Amino acid sequence: MSLLTGKQEPIDLMSAHKRDVRTQFATLCFRMVRDKPEILLVTSRGTKRWIVPKGWPMDGKTPSECAEIEAWEEAGVRGKVYERCLGLFSYHKLLEPKKELPCVAMLYAMKVKTVSANYPEMDQRRRKWLSPKKAAARIAEPELAEIIRNFHPRFVTG
Repeated sequence: MSLLTGKQEPIDLMSAHKRDVRTQFATLCFRMVRDKPEILLVTSRGTKRWIVPKGWPMDGKTPSECAEIEAWEEAGVRGKVYERCLGLFSYHKLLEPKKELPCVAMLYAMKVKTVSANYPEMDQRRRKWLSPKKAAARIAEPELAEIIRNFHPRFVTG
């Protein structure tokens, strides 16, 4: 984030190696139903655990833009992504059997406007809308579960 403008700046990965990058950007996709928030979870491709969409930094994209792209690819949703980071959570990404990579993910909220039946990873994942309490109960990462459990759109929308 630029100290001068207060805006996110695009990431420059030109000198980075994939093995060096252990930060990911994640999306807390939400919608309002009868004035109450619902959270969209997706299954991971490998273990089929319930997670939020997330992925690696992308050259020339801001963190919130990366989160927006992951929400489309993994969950088939589009909407308004907020630049304010909701928080961080840590986890271990399984790269291959018996090999894990420690990661930290920065979480960005997206107010979902459209849900598509056709999206890049539709054959690899399931998705489900849940109350924050029920969504948090399905999440394995304690820090992420806590953020979801306490989430309310007023935290990002003002």
